[in-house]
Amino acid sequence: MRIDFYVRFSTHFGQSISLKGNVDCLGKNETEGLKLSYFNSDFWYGSVEVDAENIKMIKYKYMLKNADDSVVEEGGNDRVLDVSKYRSNMVEVVDTWNFAGEFENVFYTSPFQKTLLPNHPTVAARKTLKHTTHIFKVKAPLLTKNEVVCMSGTGSAFIDWEEESAVTMKKNGNWWECMINLPKEDLPLTYKYAVYDTKQKKITQFESGDNRTLQGEALDDKLTVVHDGFINLPNNTWCGAGIAIPVFSLRSNKSFGIGEFADIKLMVDWARTVGLKLIQVLPVNDTIATNSWHDSYPYAAISAFALNPVYIRLEQVAGRKHSHILKPLKKAQASLNELDEVDFEQVLKYKLSVLNVLYAAEKDSFLEDDDFKDFFKKNKEWLVPYAAFCYLRDINRSADFSTWKKYATYDKSAIDKFVAPRNKHYDEIAVWYFIQYHLHLQLKDATQHAHKHGIILKGDIPIGIYRHSCDAWVNPTLYNLDMQAGAPPDLFAIAGQNWNMPTYNWQKMAEDNYTWWHRRFDQMTGYFDAFRIDHILGFFRIWSIPLQSVEGIMGHFVPAIPVHIKEFDERGIWFDYDRYVKPFINDYVLAAVFGADAQYIKDNFLQSIAEDSYELSEVFNTQRKIADYFENLEQSEYNAYLRQGLFNLVSNVILFEVPESNGTQFHFRIGMEGITSFQQLEKHTQQQLKELAINYFYYRQEDCWRKEALKILPALKASTDMLICGEDLGMVPACVPDVMRQLGILSLEIQRMPKATNQEFFDPSVAPYLSVCMPSTHDMSTIRGWWKEDKGRTQRFFNEQLQQRGEAPQECEPWISKAIISQHLQSPAIWSIFQLQDLLGMDENLRRPDIKAERINDPSNPRNYWCYRMHITLEQLIKEKEFNHSLKEIIEAGGRS
Repeated sequence: MRIDFYVRFSTHFGQSISLKGNVDCLGKNETEGLKLSYFNSDFWYGSVEVDAENIKMIKYKYMLKNADDSVVEEGGNDRVLDVSKYRSNMVEVVDTWNFAGEFENVFYTSPFQKTLLPNHPTVAARKTLKHTTHIFKVKAPLLTKNEVVCMSGTGSAFIDWEEESAVTMKKNGNWWECMINLPKEDLPLTYKYAVYDTKQKKITQFESGDNRTLQGEALDDKLTVVHDGFINLPNNTWCGAGIAIPVFSLRSNKSFGIGEFADIKLMVDWARTVGLKLIQVLPVNDTIATNSWHDSYPYAAISAFALNPVYIRLEQVAGRKHSHILKPLKKAQASLNELDEVDFEQVLKYKLSVLNVLYAAEKDSFLEDDDFKDFFKKNKEWLVPYAAFCYLRDINRSADFSTWKKYATYDKSAIDKFVAPRNKHYDEIAVWYFIQYHLHLQLKDATQHAHKHGIILKGDIPIGIYRHSCDAWVNPTLYNLDMQAGAPPDLFAIAGQNWNMPTYNWQKMAEDNYTWWHRRFDQMTGYFDAFRIDHILGFFRIWSIPLQSVEGIMGHFVPAIPVHIKEFDERGIWFDYDRYVKPFINDYVLAAVFGADAQYIKDNFLQSIAEDSYELSEVFNTQRKIADYFENLEQSEYNAYLRQGLFNLVSNVILFEVPESNGTQFHFRIGMEGITSFQQLEKHTQQQLKELAINYFYYRQEDCWRKEALKILPALKASTDMLICGEDLGMVPACVPDVMRQLGILSLEIQRMPKATNQEFFDPSVAPYLSVCMPSTHDMSTIRGWWKEDKGRTQRFFNEQLQQRGEAPQECEPWISKAIISQHLQSPAIWSIFQLQDLLGMDENLRRPDIKAERINDPSNPRNYWCYRMHITLEQLIKEKEFNHSLKEIIEAGGRS
């Protein structure tokens, strides 16, 4: 069988199209794919011969190669030729390129196909033909009950647009399709698709735009298959609303001092009553590294695959058979449930203790259970090393595997022997299998409950991994363990952020086509329908901080094109290595930083190198050394002040030298204009350095970062059918919005964090359709908290955004919260998502009295305790009929019910 492929795509000079598929003649990837030829200004063409007797189904996809060698795949994974049913020896395929950024593609992700969009039965085509010359296919994602697609056009097959002769189409997978026998004289064909109401038995709406046309000829031994993309209807009418809340923040009568997976079901029950369709949570992976409150940080998981034991419901694990084991804990449970905040250490202590007892009681039957065996088989690749890691962490009293006496370096064969059932410590290994299995059951149960009620769950993918994690232990080459990931300074963290996580070794990950990421997505798919990519900017470039530094401000972007020493000369800048690269310290700087304590600093931390010129002594010349020194001193305000001042001296530099560049290549220190080293340069040098720094940060890197993202993100996106949203806040490169649009990744739009530099506030009414619109996130103060932070800014918001006259109220009154939430609900964004605290802020009786207690995370505080809890139970929230009715009304008024 000969198959001729024609794809409609208007390319630019230097671009080319190729084809990949599941048969050898098409190739499997962009380097081996079938290269197509330029046919005309509208089409690219290629032809193959296939053995139709041995091939039943051909799946394929088009790829665009740009002039810079970057490759972009089209959207979707549903191009299929059922060659086993074709009776012709010649097949002509006429395709329309599916731009991944087309918003209709979002409706073919799993949350919409499986949960959010109703699956209406369809009628069969109105005509059954003995002979077929053409098969037409089109996608129409948002049809309602009783609606099907039909096709009408010129020629005898349609009796020149006669409505009675329109051909109704039948749903086959994602496509509506019909088979037509077109006489030769009907070609070229002019046609359109339309919506046919099977109840009214008439066409209710033709698609908009110009008529479609098909050239070619109808031959007796030729079949033409036409993939026409999406029907031209207003397919951006679907909008939904959601709630964002960490699992640990949920509160119910049955929980144990912390939110649990089982509590998600109650949140689903409430969300359903008010018309919310999405529940967004923070990462739920195991973070137990120190058995302290530090493990409350959800972005420092010891495993990218294991779930966190603190979210388990002991009652469900025990069942009736072992309920007596839990009775002695009732008093502790009641005490923990009464707390305003999560006591992470105590909850963890009780749960792990009881889980060990329950495992001992159940181990004989558990280890022989067929369902567990199936779970173990599917998850063995990560589960076994994770369980071994947990055991070794506990006996070594540290998750820092580099300090372990044995097994500090992971060896699969050695670990397989170490976890064998014959070993005395096997039960201490297998208890982690037991815990993970029950966590899996409970989260899966919550997911199924949500789907049953038309609600989806949205998870969160952290940008990094914990330095002392099982992932780093098992695959250390996948990460740059000598660096730390973080974020540059912003309004919320003026010294930047240091997450103390290693950065990814993307080059190594690419060698096996990002297998670790694919496995990670597969794991998430079992529980979540959508996910938020934390700090998606990290896939373009990551803020990388050397290990000897503590503050994020000491980092630079990787990858980044450095500044060469010759560029200073070209701009007439005298290059003084010591002046630019080493901390600038003189009496003026010391007085500015330390005031009356300047002499104390000279005597104890510095050494003189010239008149009015100093350097930090060897034992204090990095932030890490300074931090280690003060760690052993009394934790007082004075010592914290000295520590921060010394940090500021270390960061008082203009340039960071690129290692092994022999003093020829440099990265600019971000925010250099605000430091005394820069301010004490003469004006001409300041201006020249500023211009070079602007070029470095905002111009020269764009192409580099774009290419980096297009190497990574398309491969990751292609591996999952979950809905992907990107957290694209902060210092956003110009290339980011375009790449996200190309890939159809939803952006995040925050009213108080506009991406346009000339705006103070973002207007929700102009949000892109493919976006998530939120008034606040877990990294920010709530609406009520933000209202009190800056009186002047609040006043401008009150007058400009809320269109109110006069002086803004001192407090964010309920009507103000309601007005802001209504703005977001009425935005064109496909999703409007709200923190629960912001929704409760609309009700005088339900809002929390203590505004500060509503905040989840403060990015400027590296010691933030993630302990926020709802101040009312979910059971109580469900009973608040007046509030729930009011919330449902404004959700419906925003067109999101």
